Amino acid sequence: MPVIEIKNLVKQYGKIEALRGVTLDIQKGEIFGLLGQNGAGKTTMVKILLGITKPSFGEASLMGEPVGTASVRKRVGYLPEDHRFPDYHTGYSLLDFYGSVLGMPGKDKKQRIEEMLELVGLKGRMHYKIRTYSKGMKQRLGVAQAIFHDPDVIFLDEPTDGVDPRGRREIRELLLQLKDEGKTIFLNSHLLGEVELMTDRVAILDRGELIRLGTTEELTQQRGLYVIGLAEGEEFPRAEVSKLGCEVTHNDGLYEVALKEGQNIDTILDLLRERGLRLRHLTEKHTTLEDLFMQTVEAAEPGVDRPVRRRRPTR
Repeated sequence: MPVIEIKNLVKQYGKIEALRGVTLDIQKGEIFGLLGQNGAGKTTMVKILLGITKPSFGEASLMGEPVGTASVRKRVGYLPEDHRFPDYHTGYSLLDFYGSVLGMPGKDKKQRIEEMLELVGLKGRMHYKIRTYSKGMKQRLGVAQAIFHDPDVIFLDEPTDGVDPRGRREIRELLLQLKDEGKTIFLNSHLLGEVELMTDRVAILDRGELIRLGTTEELTQQRGLYVIGLAEGEEFPRAEVSKLGCEVTHNDGLYEVALKEGQNIDTILDLLRERGLRLRHLTEKHTTLEDLFMQTVEAAEPGVDRPVRRRRPTR
């Protein structure tokens, strides 16, 4: 049974359709990335899954129970994008407050606070006021808050926003560790390079519709485009490969071969073998998740015009 299941989810705000019949499921132990420009419906979907907002139509469940069920909420961790922790708290006192809300015994709570703050690199600053924390430190504290009660499902909205490169790596490693422990992580982020490094699957929302869904490998693979390299001193049979209907370009000692539709790379490899050429490099070319996103999403966020390119002055 999927940990998160969504069927034909629709959410309307008056005449605005924030979600338009979204259907997907997320499995246990999966890091799932949800992408989309501002206004695409990402936050609306998360709020429905957390039981904060009710859908207009469709169904959504968490761990086999309808979203919003009290017993399920206890097993969910959440870091919102624009969190505002009271800055008169210290890191320690903030988690102590959350532990009290959760009804944790004092001894267990103290141990858990120190473990969590050490895990996110804040143990040395645990008794400093949050007002003295940098944006990255506040994000680290937010992650600690989201996983403090050892939840089964964790929703993270821009968890590495404002975090320096080293901190992003540490948070990424922490999330992969949580995945290894069987936790399910639902991730929203505009840092597509980060998403590409840690997610198992990715969905792209555009104006409330689910338009792409798959593994990062599946989505970024440029089918039919290969990079080929031969042994030093050997010449690639460019003209012969072109006669087979392929487009061939040369770049820094390697050749990019774009197959025609329905063609298999084995045809090209057979030709190279017949010519006695030695293959030293063969990869199917991939695009980046960022390039895919830009190619897939229609336009800028609703209400924002596309930027007009400035004309270069003529000389």
